[in-house]
Amino acid sequence: MSSQSMSSGGTGDRQRSVMVMSQRDKVVSLTFRMTIIIIAILFALFPVVFVVASAINPAGTLSTRTLIPRVDNPAELLTNFRALMIDQLRIYPFWNWIANSFVIASVSTILGVMITALSAYSFSRFRFKGRRSLLLGILLIQVFPNLLAMVSLFLILSQVSRLSVVIPQAMPFLAFIDWSWLNFFGLNSAGGLILVYLGGVMGINTWLMKGFFDSVPRDIDESAMVDGATHAQTYWLLIFPLIRPILAVVAVLSFIGTFNEFVLARIMLRSRENWTLMVGLFNFITSDFNRDWGKFAAGALVSAIPVVAVYLALQDQIVGGLTQGAVKG
Repeated sequence: MSSQSMSSGGTGDRQRSVMVMSQRDKVVSLTFRMTIIIIAILFALFPVVFVVASAINPAGTLSTRTLIPRVDNPAELLTNFRALMIDQLRIYPFWNWIANSFVIASVSTILGVMITALSAYSFSRFRFKGRRSLLLGILLIQVFPNLLAMVSLFLILSQVSRLSVVIPQAMPFLAFIDWSWLNFFGLNSAGGLILVYLGGVMGINTWLMKGFFDSVPRDIDESAMVDGATHAQTYWLLIFPLIRPILAVVAVLSFIGTFNEFVLARIMLRSRENWTLMVGLFNFITSDFNRDWGKFAAGALVSAIPVVAVYLALQDQIVGGLTQGAVKG
């Protein structure tokens, strides 16, 4: 009787010690995880806080001694924003830069998504001669970035601009046609930059969308064909609504990539009025004797608004669409 009670007591002590150690391990693990998370959050927020502090610094310097600069009038904290968006528009056409970036990014995204979706559907559903070679060719071309072709792209767009003058001279019988519309797709034009961006994003997006199209059951296509639907009707009425998740992902990536692109825009756009926002902001920090980091930081904060707006507008499609079943029985 006593031995049984002693054994049961020993077992209970061991269980309690195991529970205490388990709770202690959980506390240590939770503390370690929270520490890592806090460090990561501070590491991620530091650049944002640094940019905000520089944007509200009326002196226009890169660094400040305090997070909020000491000023006599709180309105001075908005000096950089007011100068950039209101007072100095003749010197810095900020709103033109915003409009140029938004139009170029939006048109490039819409055209890129639509053309890429059609291309991916063709590669996924149709079997034709040269299909595999084309896919491998697209992948091979994407290995080389657009930066390697920036000289050739510059020359191509400059030649397109010259066509409006060369064509009437070389072919006088076509002189009655106004060829000035070619300038919209030449150098220093939004149309030419859009064409360059489209050529850069269509390849990898085609591969990305093709993988998603392959995951859509072919039974949908076969059922539609049995009911007498054409390929176009099958695509627009049945397949297209099911690929909204990948369309949203590609649209977000394309918009952010083109909106924040700098190198090609700096090379292709020559006049100040046609600059995109990234090119315009870069000029605040390129001067040797007058680098205005305050206006640069203020413009950087404003430029984040369209990107955040796109994320908020498409977050339901990205998150909700990926969790919903594509086919319902």
